[in-house]
Amino acid sequence: MRIREQLTTEVVGDYDVIVCGGGFAGMSAALAAVRQGKNVLLIDSLYMVGGLGTAGLIRIYLPICDGYGKQVSFGIAEEWLRLSVAEGAEGFGAENWLQGGSRTKKDQRFRTFFNPHLYAVLAEQRLHEEGVTLLYGTKVVGVDMQDGKIKHVIVENKSGRVAYAAKSVVDATGDCDVAHYAGLPTATFQQRNVLAGWYATVEKGRFQVNQLGAADIPDEEKTEEQKLQPQGRRFSGLEGEEITEFMRLSHQFSYENYRKRQKEDGDQKEFALVATMPQLRMTRKLVGEYELAESEQHTYFEDSIGMISNWKQRGPVYEVPFRTLYNASVKNLITAGRCISVDENMWDVSRVIPCCSVTGEAAGIAAAMTEDFSTLDVKALQEKLVAAGVKLHEKDL
Repeated sequence: MRIREQLTTEVVGDYDVIVCGGGFAGMSAALAAVRQGKNVLLIDSLYMVGGLGTAGLIRIYLPICDGYGKQVSFGIAEEWLRLSVAEGAEGFGAENWLQGGSRTKKDQRFRTFFNPHLYAVLAEQRLHEEGVTLLYGTKVVGVDMQDGKIKHVIVENKSGRVAYAAKSVVDATGDCDVAHYAGLPTATFQQRNVLAGWYATVEKGRFQVNQLGAADIPDEEKTEEQKLQPQGRRFSGLEGEEITEFMRLSHQFSYENYRKRQKEDGDQKEFALVATMPQLRMTRKLVGEYELAESEQHTYFEDSIGMISNWKQRGPVYEVPFRTLYNASVKNLITAGRCISVDENMWDVSRVIPCCSVTGEAAGIAAAMTEDFSTLDVKALQEKLVAAGVKLHEKDL
């Protein structure tokens, strides 16, 4: 059965750049665009920025180096990492880099643990101080298309259903929602997500995140024990009822583990936090003008917008082509973070915080420059990225 709705949606604002999704990709895009002097709106369905890194408690700022002593990700990716240690984050490798010590294969990689909710507050302050307009508790529910462009982003929140006009739009939703609404080709994660239930405790005066669910490991790399998931379930992360079940099982998973650890350890533990968003890693991504493959490590791309490393192993360095960020069928939409166009193996490399920050910064500057990404002067974009401290090619390291 279907019902027919007739809707008239009020346009309540007009922005140069609208960024959809407030995770690290969206934060980076918004910050980069506002630094280009544009009027920027950052929309998120949650009530804090940072996405999985904060609300999801996945508070590991993974490496911005190659593991052999060379930093490969710069610009806002490094800026966000340095913010993570501003209030005393656990080092987990950053000290050697911050203090300028020797950097070899034997040293820790340039990464940190951070306090997730404190980080959300610090990042929010940074965005607000630089002029980004934040809109929390807001879900993007559609787009208004005209002449191959998104003219309005349609949202729902406590104010009801409203629309915002945009010159250019960044899809940093993590689920490629905006591209999907705009009718662009997308691909879904074929392996599907295992259950994860990270939760925080306070133990002996220390804040600790307990990592349940081997969601960060591809199936072929899991031990037999890691493959055993509660209920034997896999989740696409793209259906409302399924996501609700994911969260219910995640809460159950966390609570049972907490009670088990209390009984086994016999010490005082205080249950502090559960993730306030589903810890789904990969759901839907763009089919863009180019698909970056995991095998293309150390490959030179003339249109590179920055570099990322492989958080799972030392050595690989990837230049990210600008063409992975957009599909020319919708002129003024660009993606960042988990939404970009990569193959399935590369998806697991490119979805993490520093990589999202690299693609987010490029997407934000590009969105500030044009309303048609297929005709953008990539050399001019690269000049702006270099001016912001980004290194584009491995030969420049």
